[in-house]
Amino acid sequence: MIRIDISQIQGFISKDGIKALEPEVKESILKLENGNGAGNDFIGWMNLASKTESGLLDAIEEIAKILRDNCEVVIVAGIGGSYLGSRAVIEALSNSFTQLIQDRKNPQILFAGHNISEDYLYELTEYLKGKKFGIINISKSGTTTETALSFRLLKKQCEQQRGKDVARKVIVAITDAKRGAARVCADKEGYRSFIIPDNVGGRFSVLTPVGLLPIAVAGFDIRQLVKGAADMEALTTSKMAFADNPAAVYAAARNALYRGGKKIEILVNFQPKLHYLSEWWKQLYGESEGKENKGIFPASVDFSTDLHSMGQWIQEGERTIFETVISVDKVKHSVLVPSDEENLDGLNYMAGKHVDQVNKMAELGTQLAHVDGGVPNIRIVVPELNEYWIGQLIYMFEKGCGISGYVLGVNPFNQPGVEAYKKNMFALLGKPGYEEESKKILSRIKK
Repeated sequence: MIRIDISQIQGFISKDGIKALEPEVKESILKLENGNGAGNDFIGWMNLASKTESGLLDAIEEIAKILRDNCEVVIVAGIGGSYLGSRAVIEALSNSFTQLIQDRKNPQILFAGHNISEDYLYELTEYLKGKKFGIINISKSGTTTETALSFRLLKKQCEQQRGKDVARKVIVAITDAKRGAARVCADKEGYRSFIIPDNVGGRFSVLTPVGLLPIAVAGFDIRQLVKGAADMEALTTSKMAFADNPAAVYAAARNALYRGGKKIEILVNFQPKLHYLSEWWKQLYGESEGKENKGIFPASVDFSTDLHSMGQWIQEGERTIFETVISVDKVKHSVLVPSDEENLDGLNYMAGKHVDQVNKMAELGTQLAHVDGGVPNIRIVVPELNEYWIGQLIYMFEKGCGISGYVLGVNPFNQPGVEAYKKNMFALLGKPGYEEESKKILSRIKK
């Protein structure tokens, strides 16, 4: 299983400090299991992996094959949890340069609907000209501005380039079962569709069709992903001893550090493939915990790259931070450092060593330096990057998030703060029904 090492926080938080949080953590796990905590109408993710029916996976794999057989490119239109989960898994498992190879086995997966950049959309639509592309439109309501705008443009282009009959075959909707603009559109146009469960929020939706369909289209084994999550689900229940439950230990450690004045958590990786896993994690924890003037601020860095930009601040900046490092035991490939007769770069002392050995020593050296510099370090060890272990990691972070939110004293499953900007944007754009808000905002701007 995935291992969690908190030995490098002991100089900052005593063992008794972690032990003192154990009753709160256990109570939080029971709240999740019994469904009697705040936001309990959005805890469907809890048993999602273990209850995923083989028939659903069959259907997802069937539609994924249709898209693979009929598309050079598939656009995933979604924002937040509607795209970050699938992107995190696809990037973690892909060859770093496969997307650049024209004769790749599976379609190129691109993303839209997560910004309102005219340049981005222009360049995307220009790139798609003459290409056989399909769309996975992910939206519960169908009216989220960023996604709806992108889908409107892409749908029109797909129909013009491929004809309505083919477009109907290569456009898939993942949306609400009965209501919303996206559901009405899917039913009217005859798109194949999958349902976003009512009791699963967007940032917890990667193990629903929201994440599973794009991941399957990219050619990865969604059954192993779900199995990894299901196995971690079993390892993080209230029946497990606290010390053997990685989600419980993680939640306790980060909350103990938070109470000790460490307000910022930096998620660190030494594998560039995990960049979007960090982006997914940031939404998961930021949107779940940042409420009522509480919450650990989630940040992330890609090492050793960012050691040359952020390393100085982490080493000697304000001591309000701690690091959580995702450490990957085994890499996929083998590259040895060659010997060089002239040795102008002075690297012959590394000759014959695996590049990953050098990377591991960079990881260990960084940990020691940062701990010595006053930065506590939590280490999460993943055996290797494949579907099974990524599934475990995703579920561990999800369960840890639910536990941590309850320990913090907030509802980890709502996001009331994200509506503020939307109201202002709608008023500024003159959306019907926002006339009063528009007057107030215009008055503020004039002042």
